[in-house]
Amino acid sequence: MTAVLVLEDGMVYKGESFGARVRQVGEVVFNTGMTGYQEVLTDPSYTGQVVTMTYPLVGNYGINREDAESGRPQVRGFVVRECCDHPSNWRSLGSLHEYLAQHGIPGLAGIDTRSLVRRLRTAGTMRGVLSTLPGDGERVEDLLALARSFQPTGPDLVRSVTTSTPYRLPGDGPRVVVMDFGIKRNILNMLSAKGFDLVVVPCTATAAEIMALSPCGLFLSNGPGDPKDVPEAVAVVRQLTGRVPVFGICLGHQLIALGLGADTYKLKFGHRGANHPVMDLATKKVYITSQNHGYAVDGATLPAGVAVTHINLNDRTVEGLAHRTLSLMSVQYHPEAMPGPQDSRYLFDRFEEMIKTAC
Repeated sequence: MTAVLVLEDGMVYKGESFGARVRQVGEVVFNTGMTGYQEVLTDPSYTGQVVTMTYPLVGNYGINREDAESGRPQVRGFVVRECCDHPSNWRSLGSLHEYLAQHGIPGLAGIDTRSLVRRLRTAGTMRGVLSTLPGDGERVEDLLALARSFQPTGPDLVRSVTTSTPYRLPGDGPRVVVMDFGIKRNILNMLSAKGFDLVVVPCTATAAEIMALSPCGLFLSNGPGDPKDVPEAVAVVRQLTGRVPVFGICLGHQLIALGLGADTYKLKFGHRGANHPVMDLATKKVYITSQNHGYAVDGATLPAGVAVTHINLNDRTVEGLAHRTLSLMSVQYHPEAMPGPQDSRYLFDRFEEMIKTAC
């Protein structure tokens, strides 16, 4: 069965279909991870995107219960060089094809993913349509018009993945309020491992609603899209900075920067993968990190009281912030993802120390 990917610049990739027989439009991006495809598929930060894997063979260890970062796949479509039909792993409960078909996600295989990734690196991420419907390979003009009409960002992205109502994950330690912009399960696991009494609230929660929960700390999660599409969260940062310790990851990092008065900007093709080198400027240690974001903090716009704590060694972008006098810090990458090494756990230790000092 054939499938087609049409980019907004008119480029067409035709190959083999897997997953669901549907048509989806999204922002076409790439991920450089060699493993972790199930975490990629289920990460809410990929909402609204068609993800291309640079590693050529995907699906070889199947799908399991343990590796999902949310309750279902969040991507709009999935593009690979080769999709494994017969996975082999003791945890596997089914194939990648079966998993995507079950959840209505189209897949495209058998194309030169190197060509597609080089095109995205040269021109930047693009809007595109991935279709596995019969006959769509001959309707390129219609698909091109659909791709060009797509809006890849907006406030609805975060609101589609945030929790609808607050919920609690009980712990014996201090209470931490978690703002959910599309949080990954392993972030909650890492916070729970610290013994925190977690209350997870929607992205629309106000500062007053958060303080009514008597928090000893505030955590801002990862999530999809442009941080400027979530102004209510920026207002929360402004109102609560200095009142409780604050820690943010990924989108939470960008929202903290905006709340402090800095600016953010869209990267050409983003950082998505499990092998990005990041330096902690205080220790000069370099960490191999997992990343998934299309926006970055403009370091030149940071106010005097805020220090850059981490930088990306590939392009020198800002990867971490800390306030010089207040209990506030953030990182752009995902310390909970642990792509092999587990040495970024220290960031959760720092958050714990901030809370112990404040409470």
